[in-house]
Amino acid sequence: MEDCGIRKEIMKRPICQAAYQNDFGQVWQWVKEDSNCINVQDGFNGDTPLICACRRGHLRIVSFLLRRNADVNLKNQKERTCLHYAVKKRFTFFDYLLIILLMPVLLIGYFLMVSKTKQNEALVRMLLDAGIEVNATDCYGCTALHYACEMKNQTLIPLLLEANADPMIKNKNGESSLDVARRLKFSQIELMLRKAS
Repeated sequence: MEDCGIRKEIMKRPICQAAYQNDFGQVWQWVKEDSNCINVQDGFNGDTPLICACRRGHLRIVSFLLRRNADVNLKNQKERTCLHYAVKKRFTFFDYLLIILLMPVLLIGYFLMVSKTKQNEALVRMLLDAGIEVNATDCYGCTALHYACEMKNQTLIPLLLEANADPMIKNKNGESSLDVARRLKFSQIELMLRKAS
């Protein structure tokens, strides 16, 4: 029995690391060997393979894990679900560099930016379709909608509102998503949230 516990602890890191690094072959291999590793949490910060894949926006791995019934509502040590990370996902420095370099070349940079935005939108849709709790709060009392407002993400906010995200939930600082939009002077987002509340 002790050997089984040690093996599972060893297994936790490789599948999470493979999901984070977009190594689909390794993720597939780990799941093939032991389907129970789908929802393991790493020993470092409690991330699941699904959270790791969402942190980096790896759609293929997210889709694979969801098809194998990964639990979308598991939280890590910061009490965040994969939706928190999907909404907080930003362009990487490399993405920005490519966009800037390629923008003058037949607007390739613009199309790259649109493509990355669409990928993030698809990621959030996948999680919402999988039944994630849209109003789950993290250790700061923030919902995914709080983070979408902080990031001025006008493409994700309507998706979250459609899934019944509550713009009036207050975080530990006493701010609702509507308050965040108002504080940051995002008038279009504020209007969207007012209509929803």
